[in-house]
Amino acid sequence: MDPTHRGPEEYGRDNDGFGEEADRRRPSASSPLRPSRGGPMSPDFGQQTPQQARVVRLISGAHLLTVNPVDGSEVELCPPGEEPEPPARRTAAQRAERERATAPPVPPGPPAPRLPLLERAEERERLVRLLARGRSVRLTGPAGSGRTTLLNAVADDCADLAPDGVVRLSGYKRTVTDLLYGLYEAVHDAPLHRPDRPGLLDGVRSIGAVVVLDDLEVGGAALEELLDATPECAYLFATDPDVAAPTADSYLEEVFLAGLGRSSSIELLERVVERPLTDEEANWAGDLWFESEGLPLRFVQAGALLRQRDMLRTDPEAYEGFDGRSTDVPFGHDEAVDGVHIPLPSLGEGAAPAALLASRLSGPARDTLRFAVALGGEVPHQAHLPALVGDTHADAALGELAGCGLLSPVGPRYRLAAGVVAQLEAAGYGEDSTDRARTAAQHYAWWAGHPSVTPARATAEADAVIAAMTRLVPGDGAGQTSAAVLLARSASPAFAAGLHWGAWERALRIGQEAARIAGEVAEEAYFHHELGVLALCDGNPDRARAELETSISMRGVLADKSGAVAGRRALALVADLSGGPLPGGRTPGVEDTAVTPYEVTVPPVAGPATAVTQALSRPYEDVTA
Repeated sequence: MDPTHRGPEEYGRDNDGFGEEADRRRPSASSPLRPSRGGPMSPDFGQQTPQQARVVRLISGAHLLTVNPVDGSEVELCPPGEEPEPPARRTAAQRAERERATAPPVPPGPPAPRLPLLERAEERERLVRLLARGRSVRLTGPAGSGRTTLLNAVADDCADLAPDGVVRLSGYKRTVTDLLYGLYEAVHDAPLHRPDRPGLLDGVRSIGAVVVLDDLEVGGAALEELLDATPECAYLFATDPDVAAPTADSYLEEVFLAGLGRSSSIELLERVVERPLTDEEANWAGDLWFESEGLPLRFVQAGALLRQRDMLRTDPEAYEGFDGRSTDVPFGHDEAVDGVHIPLPSLGEGAAPAALLASRLSGPARDTLRFAVALGGEVPHQAHLPALVGDTHADAALGELAGCGLLSPVGPRYRLAAGVVAQLEAAGYGEDSTDRARTAAQHYAWWAGHPSVTPARATAEADAVIAAMTRLVPGDGAGQTSAAVLLARSASPAFAAGLHWGAWERALRIGQEAARIAGEVAEEAYFHHELGVLALCDGNPDRARAELETSISMRGVLADKSGAVAGRRALALVADLSGGPLPGGRTPGVEDTAVTPYEVTVPPVAGPATAVTQALSRPYEDVTA
């Protein structure tokens, strides 16, 4: 994830610098992210070579799962001798390396000033003290109150408290099951192995770690389920006030995080601007403190406004031509620019500064904001920006946005900061959201299926990929749902192979709905098949049976021989495990469909021979029989 890491280059380019040295590292013709002559989003179709489908075999509980992007995944009982070794616990060095690899990328450009943690000493000491006693804490504060910064400081203080160290997780759009698997993977080194539910609970029960979990979105009984499953862990949750509270008998400690005081807010603003404030600016900052209730994020953004003002005061043409507007009306005021006097932003502009900040950014940075608005606030990784924006230097836009306080880290990536999406939509940045979401979907569909892109890299981009699908379904524009189908078809196998099964399921369900709307029966059958395999691996045979039977029915109509065979084998395993009979006769809904008779011999499913597997090994006349 770190662009300065000199490991395998998964994007086909480096991102650490400009100039002659950087030009020598620009994407080659074979790079998976290189803009082509046909346009910024179009690969060079003139010299395409056939790409081999990426098939991945992994262990899920007692099953061997073969992720097949062509006909659909295959699942069987794990053959003797292929059972995975017991997972090894990561060492402290391995945990540190994993944390570094999963951190958000460092934005290009000059480093931002290091901001102090003001007025948080009491809360910091209390949190460390409670965690040292093994207590779990719920830190509640409004968005922009500095929860993430405080969590990072507490995590550094607790590095040596627990045998398994500190585990950092993101709760953004994550269920309890996702969090449990994330905790398991952070502590155990088990490549291509996903334990079943009993194995998962057994694996996390012995973990002793301080778990720092930002952006928690679950509460009530679900939160108690997480705590009960990990009795040896001490949690530090950070959440918004509108998230459901814990149950009445919960043992969680509650700590509320308020805004900063007036003097601390002004000090933070001075640190951001890197100079003392004038009396006029100090009065303006005092009014802003009252309006914003002392939220630190507002003063970081206000500092960016003052830095822009300083640049205009020294160079009135600093932003000339960036947005097609004349600098005769800077910051929305009527006073003429004389090269020296630039009025302060209004109080309203200081309280909601996103549009004002964006108007003074470069063109690629503003295009990045439009893509982020189209994706519901998800910011594509900086390595994708040159292809999306159509500018080879567009990856530098991430540094511009971070320097203005418009981004917030979420797990291994960035999102637009709290309130920024609404402010930009009000300023017209969402007018072409559907077109940009379709552009992003087409790009991600090509990228996710490229052989050079590892499943781990695809899963790190999962939220942006799913956001692009969600924007297009349902849709009435030309090609919208078809673009979502293509993206789901390309990305879902990578999510499955990357063991991010929460994203796998969301992509499959969105893809199935998009295929139904678009009338793409073959793709809809594929998604039903994958949902059935997923339900089987998750221990839900009833759902697996329903999805697989639907898929077999559709593939029978299409005379899809190989796909139907894969579905029948999975359905046979469902019947074996659930003890139910093998469905006989024609599949409901296709009795009157003419299918050319042919003979197929299906290899028996691994495991003890049963009447079900024996029945499938005989010839049959109809693929749906």
